[in-house]
Amino acid sequence: MKYILPLIFLALLTACEQAPKADKATTTEAQSVKEGEGSAYRLDTTTSELQWIGTKPTGKHTGRFLIHQGKLYVKDTTITGGSIEINMSSLKDMDLSYTDTSLQRKLETELKGPLFFDVEKYPFARFEITGASDFRPSVGNDVMMKDANYMIQGNLTIKNITKNISFPAYIRIHNEVLTAEAVFNIDRTLWGMTYRADKSMQDKLINSQVNIQLKIKALK
Repeated sequence: MKYILPLIFLALLTACEQAPKADKATTTEAQSVKEGEGSAYRLDTTTSELQWIGTKPTGKHTGRFLIHQGKLYVKDTTITGGSIEINMSSLKDMDLSYTDTSLQRKLETELKGPLFFDVEKYPFARFEITGASDFRPSVGNDVMMKDANYMIQGNLTIKNITKNISFPAYIRIHNEVLTAEAVFNIDRTLWGMTYRADKSMQDKLINSQVNIQLKIKALK
């Protein structure tokens, strides 16, 4: 029995829901932002969105934010700058919408509240590109997004806290339409959201790693 109980406990720990496998965004202090050069591509806010996945020992929740506005600059097919503004009040949980609408409303209220995004005080988040370079994953390169062709760097501001993040992305420009996709994980505690991040809370823990899936369409 003294061996079985630790094994059961270990099995429960390893079975806990973890953030989806994705490239971890490298995070540093904020960097200077320069105005982009070349042609401007304005984001199509009807089709562009940011999806998220938050996890805890007992499961996960998936949802999205709507893009408020944004534009990217392109010179000779190279990304030179741009910014994206995210409507934090548009936060919506997706996985509970067909099963438990009362729990869905409760979750959305909590996430929009002061323990997390505090959308009443901080209605928008912002991402400003500080650098973009060609990226070609080499053999053995530990990158989840194997079709990525850019490494994007930018200042991400949430709740008036700004950190510079870098992540691989797939960007395509065709017939004056720019499409972009990126999937990566960020640590929410770096933006002041430390609620239930202490692993000692066990089943009340909320994983500090949050999965971000960004899908963008922009028109010249």
